[in-house]
Amino acid sequence: MATTTTTTTPVPGPGPADGPDPDADPAADDAGRGPVKSAERTVRILQVLAQPPYTFTVAQLQERTGYPRSSLHALLRTLVDLHWIEPPTAGGGYGVGAQALLSGTAYLDRDPALPRATAAIEAVRDETGCTTHVARLDRGDVVYLATREATDAHREHSRVGRYLPAHATALGKALLAERTADELDALLPAGPFPALTPDTVRTRAGLDVELEAARTRGWALERGQNVPGTVCVGVSVDYRIPATDALSCSMPAALATDAEVERVAAVVVRHAARLARDLRAAGIR
Repeated sequence: MATTTTTTTPVPGPGPADGPDPDADPAADDAGRGPVKSAERTVRILQVLAQPPYTFTVAQLQERTGYPRSSLHALLRTLVDLHWIEPPTAGGGYGVGAQALLSGTAYLDRDPALPRATAAIEAVRDETGCTTHVARLDRGDVVYLATREATDAHREHSRVGRYLPAHATALGKALLAERTADELDALLPAGPFPALTPDTVRTRAGLDVELEAARTRGWALERGQNVPGTVCVGVSVDYRIPATDALSCSMPAALATDAEVERVAAVVVRHAARLARDLRAAGIR
């Protein structure tokens, strides 16, 4: 569902900020006993820079990652040289660079399902007048792949590439409802779940009730669990088993009467079913 709320993913550090650097033992990396530390650290830096406030000084990056300052400087210099990050501006910090954008869009460009899914959410938007999204489950989160804004003045914005916890979104609930109890155990964090708003479901028992309701209805619903004052309907796109993608439609809570929610849900269900049939017929899995 559309949101201006963001979450901060914890970025674990491998050790103290100063002192011996595990990277000094290349044999440990080459032996294949776990991730290559320099590569892992590079990815962690990019993950931090992808979170608000989107620019970080060296001191802030060291605080977030716990990496030795000498290693951090070397990694930052390399990433700047390769255009994956941009150097600090006056009074600012490091930020994501153009190469990261290029690589991110390649994920969307190579996805054969996305053009059809985008057409589907455009059709839902045109028919309902609501903001629409397509997202994909990635572990315990959903990542937004495309958004089409509402046609009226009540607009919410969701940035492509944004990750949100699946338990707090209609998109995520629709996809979690496709999973078994054991699969949910593997995907979801130990409770209590992180809350995006005071209304976010925070317990597994509470989520299980919502997921069972979604299975019974054929669509998921969340009211103010992601953004206060917003209601969202989500429907899985069943071209894979279990489904990995879902469509959603969000609206202001003031307009979300029971009759309007039912009307919008019926539209999303119809287009999600049509999209799933089209993708299967095209051999897209």
